[in-house]
Amino acid sequence: MSTAATATGHGPAYLVKGSDPSLVAQAAHALVEQLVAGGDPSMMVEEFGGPGVDQFDVGAVIDACTTPPFLVDRRVVVVREAGQITASDAKRVVAYLADPLPTTALVLVAGGGAVNQALSKAVAGSGDVVDTSVGTGKARSQWLAEHLRGGPVRLDGPAQARLGEHLGSDMGRLAGLLDTLAAAYGRGATVTTADLEPFLGEAGALAPWDLTDAVDSGRTAPALGVLHRMLSAGESHPLVILAQLHKHYRQMLRLDGSGVTTAEQAAAVLGTRSVFPAKKALAQANRLGSARIARAVQLLAEADLDLRGTTGLSGELVVEVLVARLSRLGGQGR
Repeated sequence: MSTAATATGHGPAYLVKGSDPSLVAQAAHALVEQLVAGGDPSMMVEEFGGPGVDQFDVGAVIDACTTPPFLVDRRVVVVREAGQITASDAKRVVAYLADPLPTTALVLVAGGGAVNQALSKAVAGSGDVVDTSVGTGKARSQWLAEHLRGGPVRLDGPAQARLGEHLGSDMGRLAGLLDTLAAAYGRGATVTTADLEPFLGEAGALAPWDLTDAVDSGRTAPALGVLHRMLSAGESHPLVILAQLHKHYRQMLRLDGSGVTTAEQAAAVLGTRSVFPAKKALAQANRLGSARIARAVQLLAEADLDLRGTTGLSGELVVEVLVARLSRLGGQGR
């Protein structure tokens, strides 16, 4: 946080970002409530942009930021869909942040594309960045546990595990579900799996890597379970799932026979910034070997033709058969 934040109790600027729009919106709402601190939002908050708004005048945003508050102690200027801010307009906001008004808090809410990098750095340097990204694997479990600790009800261990499995990647549903549980059982109540089950509804969607990880593990039943979740809750079209699997095996194909031995080298070959997925692709390519990778590519090509009308099978059944065959290959590789 900046010096201004220490002096006034809030920062001059905030950036709320993340991969889930609902989590971004929830975090932005909570942040604005915190900044308003019980005051009158109609007197304190001024908003720009948002869904359905093609453009907004950055000059008006800066005017709002440089206008002293009237009858209140601070102004909160909220800019939604901040990814719409052009490079030239971002320079104007960065210039303002070099000498911000201490009674103004500027809140940039990500969306509408990537937020200008220079603007992001300026906010990080003078204010605070709120990242709502959940992450995967252990990081997702930690994120869930942290948010449950601050929730209106307490979930016992089995209930936490059941909730995490059910929500999948749809963590944006968490806050609403916890509020519902609090309304049903009372704030501070301990919720068991039996208490939780009636409120779960449909299972949440899963991320693409949940499917590829399950296929790579060589366990057909879990892989098909993930596939069914993606087809139903995630409403993923079979062609989309095929494209995700194709990308996964295309990475292995590029690494096979390349002489790459380290995760860093694999990331360079694949052109990815993150080493972790490159490391996974390299490990699985080494486990499968050239023959099985070639067989996987052949299965993908056959499934592609089937999805485009060379068979009378439904698209869901085509990808079911494909996932079962690919997972068997993964098991053989192990």
